[in-house]
Amino acid sequence: MMHPQARTAYLFLLPNLLGFLLFIAIPSVMAFGLGFTEWDGYNPVKWNGLDNYFRLVRDENFRIALQNTLLYTFGSCLLVIIASLSLALLVNRKMKGMSLYRAAFFFPHIASFIAVAVVWQAIFNPTLGPLNMFLSKFMEHPPGWLVSSNWALLSIILVSAWKMAGYYMLLFLAGLQGISKELYEAANIDGANILQRFRNITLPMLSPVTFFVIITCIINLFKSFDLVYVMTGGGPGRSTKLLVYDIFVQSFRNSAFGYASAEAIVLFLIVLAITYVQFKGEKRWVNY
Repeated sequence: MMHPQARTAYLFLLPNLLGFLLFIAIPSVMAFGLGFTEWDGYNPVKWNGLDNYFRLVRDENFRIALQNTLLYTFGSCLLVIIASLSLALLVNRKMKGMSLYRAAFFFPHIASFIAVAVVWQAIFNPTLGPLNMFLSKFMEHPPGWLVSSNWALLSIILVSAWKMAGYYMLLFLAGLQGISKELYEAANIDGANILQRFRNITLPMLSPVTFFVIITCIINLFKSFDLVYVMTGGGPGRSTKLLVYDIFVQSFRNSAFGYASAEAIVLFLIVLAITYVQFKGEKRWVNY
């Protein structure tokens, strides 16, 4: 007979379990099955085996979306790590009003992606935006940002890094505050300068946090959709078309649900492979 405490625990877990089944597990299984079919959402489902996956290999649109996604993900992740670690080092100092700076740096994380996209869309406006108004004082032709195929993806990368840096700043800050001060005192006695202390103490001691940041950051960036949808719509041309945005287009604009499901499965496998490689290489540089 089930213990009363266990019954209570299961009752509290039930809403989350049902949500997981209804919105994650069951749709994922259905998407995997649809990847081997041809379905427009209205007519009967037609089994086509691996045709969708062979089509992906030949599809130039998919290759461009994959290339953009990889550039966006690793470019944004690098910027996020640099920015968040720099901010954490800054706000870790014991100075008056530092809690206010921590809150200010964290604020972009709690803002919705849609609101952030609208604000930055106005900032990046090539003619009326404040950024180009400022840059026009120093250069004759400021960047086109979102309307230029050469600058659009970089613009999205910058906004993503700005949005995400505050959250990862707190993780690095927690890691910094967990480092024993005795290590720095011993390094000072040995005559180590600030760069040597950072390279030989701070970075190794932060490696578990850095590993977690890299894993979660890459996964979140691979799922990015909101910024591209609002700011560029995948353009100009196909310069900012990411895989998740292309899945959306194939599903709800082209009514190719089978092909979109195959694309989603490939995206899942890519993320899984990258995560697996990171975990395999963890022991080489992560110090616990």
